[in-house]
Parts: sequence; C-alpha cells; structure tokens
Amino acid sequence: MLSKKWTGLIIKSLLEEPKRFREIADIIPNMSDRMLSERLKELEGEGIVVRNVYPEVPVRIEYGVTDKGKALESVMDEVQNWAEKWMK
Repeated sequence: MLSKKWTGLIIKSLLEEPKRFREIADIIPNMSDRMLSERLKELEGEGIVVRNVYPEVPVRIEYGVTDKGKALESVMDEVQNWAEKWMK
C-alpha cells in the first residue's frame, strides 16, 4: 500500500490535523482529484485513514489518520531521512 504513488504524501499531509478533500488536493497539486479519491478510499479500507462526515449545511467531510496511520509517522520520517542522505 505505501509503495503506491502519492500514498506517502497523503498520509504525511494528514498527520498534523484532519483535512478536507480540497485541502489535501491543494497540498499535492500534481495529483488528480480522481487519484486522490481512489487513494483515500484505499487508505480508509486499510484502516489508515478515517473519513468523518459532519451533518452541517453544507455537509463537511474531513479525512484524518487513525492510530494505525499515526504509527507510520516514524517510519516515514526515517525513509525521508534516508532519501535526503542518499538520493542526492
């Protein structure tokens, strides 16, 4: 799952706080809305991302990471550190 394109960036964008679809799309501008939607559904299915629907007018939907998703933060940080050191 983590090896799929965009997945790491999506998770990273949600680690600090939950975000709406458009906020995530703005953070990752080169990814299509269709791809973002697909990846969010996959991450939700894996229990890494949770989709929260707030019954307001208009309806507000936010995506956040679960405890399982938060546990990936240290792994992702280490991969980033490795890449910064060796992928110059």
